[in-house]
Amino acid sequence: MKPRRKGRELAAQALYQCDLGTASAEEALELFRPAEYGTTDGEALEEKSVRDGGAAKSFAYAQELVRGTLAHLDEIDELIRGQAEHWRIERMPAVDRNILRLAVYEFLHEVDVPKLVIVDEAIELAKKFGSEDSGRFVNGLLDGLLKKRSFPGVMS
Repeated sequence: MKPRRKGRELAAQALYQCDLGTASAEEALELFRPAEYGTTDGEALEEKSVRDGGAAKSFAYAQELVRGTLAHLDEIDELIRGQAEHWRIERMPAVDRNILRLAVYEFLHEVDVPKLVIVDEAIELAKKFGSEDSGRFVNGLLDGLLKKRSFPGVMS
């Protein structure tokens, strides 16, 4: 699995834990820290990633995504609310809500990742962690948001 994809999976799981109120961002991230490398011991991230198959890079990306998403949560939730017809964000399934938050954060702040890649990755996360309808729901909301608003970076 590619480091960014794994990082997104870790981030979605950590955001879910935070959203349920069972963990702070740091506690949630610690739950998903790959055991292979533990805490920082001075070894360069690139060296660790080569040694551990990319786990260090995946975890670093997950940390960036979780911290960024939570730091911009009000803005992200407002964008989701504006797009979600007949859905209050608080009533959305927690898995779907946090995958959407993660994707919208990436729309806003990950300018080097094509927006269509972000949508595809969010759909895959929804299919993996959500309900039978999660993939369609996430796709519809993100596609609508991309059609209504311009985000920095490239589309494809």
